[in-house]
Amino acid sequence: MATRYWVASLPVGQGASASSVWTRLQESISKQAFDTSLYRFNIPNLRVGTLDLLLSLSDDLSKASKQLYRGSVTQNPAFVWDEAKYPTMSPLKEIVDGIHIQIAKIEDDLKYSNADVHARSLYDYVSYLVRVAEYSNVRSQLNAINRKQAGSLAVRDLSNLVKPEDVVSSEHLTTLLAIVSKYSQKDWLSSYESLTSYVVPRSSKKLHEDNEYALYTVTLFSRDVDNFKTKARERNFQVRDFEYNPETQDSRKQELEKLMQDQETMRSSLLQWCYTSYGEVFSSWMHFCASVVLSPPVKSEKKVRSILEGMCSNSNSTFWKTEDDGGVVGLGAGEADAHPYVSFTINLI
Repeated sequence: MATRYWVASLPVGQGASASSVWTRLQESISKQAFDTSLYRFNIPNLRVGTLDLLLSLSDDLSKASKQLYRGSVTQNPAFVWDEAKYPTMSPLKEIVDGIHIQIAKIEDDLKYSNADVHARSLYDYVSYLVRVAEYSNVRSQLNAINRKQAGSLAVRDLSNLVKPEDVVSSEHLTTLLAIVSKYSQKDWLSSYESLTSYVVPRSSKKLHEDNEYALYTVTLFSRDVDNFKTKARERNFQVRDFEYNPETQDSRKQELEKLMQDQETMRSSLLQWCYTSYGEVFSSWMHFCASVVLSPPVKSEKKVRSILEGMCSNSNSTFWKTEDDGGVVGLGAGEADAHPYVSFTINLI
């Protein structure tokens, strides 16, 4: 079962420190929502530059990180700043630019798969297109087969329902497959022998039944097939066109098994790439999008929300207040998913 985590970034007010904000949050959680797990991200001091630059970076990060705010991860919520990738002595803008470059490279890896991303040759690009086309083709073929096997007996493929011993095929005799309404089976059994003069007595056998129809065999003289189909149609019995061929059946089975194997191989490769790449991208953005991780039980979520909002309160701001408290209608006030702190929810598997 997945565990829900809240990833939040809380402001450090004027005259305060990150440690004091953390201590205050710990005390509030322990008093009002003691059953909520709490983890701290140890964020080093960064060279943020000017206020204008910081605001510009904030807008860029907000736009670029929207795609990351949903999904599941398989990592522990503990966090350590990656000094090797993001040296704290570098200006904040250089670190953010580095993240953009890394994510762009991962996107290129998806486009070019195992090809040399830096070469970006025409051959690599064509190879990528071929692989995507092959995977799409395999999925389309499997979907077509599944659609045929998932319909009612009136339209679905019958080959996997018929066995060699169910069919008689000789110089003079042949076996037909009749689709009978589920509620007309008694009528079929009492009348099929008399529909024409050349039906083999007691030759009908039920092979399968779904929610609407039943599938029956009937054996008769080959010269009487057309006449039998006409008489059956007059009684609302449908005779399906079907020719049993063992070689064809084996070929279809092998084709289906190969398609399923090919799809699984391609899917596994793609999923492995996604798991690895998502972890890298998610870790990169966590360096800037969070300062704490909380795991509140459902019953404590409202209390925890209240604590976080209290730590972000500003008596000079009317954006997050309700209209009754002097808030500005149409801004943050009254919006169900709007909060005065940066946060999103992930599912930890």
